[in-house]
Amino acid sequence: MGAHKDRLKQDLAAAMRARDDEAKSTIRSLLAAFTVEEVAGDTPRVLTVDQEQAIIRQELRKRRDSAETYASAGRTDLADKESSEAELISSYLPAPLTSEELSALVDEAFAELSEPATMKQMGGLVKAVTAKADGRAEGREIATLVRARLVG
Repeated sequence: MGAHKDRLKQDLAAAMRARDDEAKSTIRSLLAAFTVEEVAGDTPRVLTVDQEQAIIRQELRKRRDSAETYASAGRTDLADKESSEAELISSYLPAPLTSEELSALVDEAFAELSEPATMKQMGGLVKAVTAKADGRAEGREIATLVRARLVG
């Protein structure tokens, strides 16, 4: 069993003892997402830590997108609920890179190029930075920085 799943089960037990319904439902939804991935396909499998982090990031992205949608529709009550769930989910991910650290990774990727950078190389640059960021930065943010560097 993965490290994240173990921690989630411990936190679920703590939330149940504390009668924290919001944390309890959020943690249960994460555990359900893990279970869905584990049994997907022909044979059940054990998730790696990277796969668990990817699932957590996916669930976090869902909550943030939902919060934005609810906020734009004027449903602040639902937006607040989704935002607090996103905050809880983000506690299971490693600390995100600061903008300075991310800029340094982008600079490294550009320095490794053997020729001047063009827009055609954007995909490769984003992939290189994403690999170095090791899940600590969103692809959208990386792409924005790379594009700004290519254009500017």
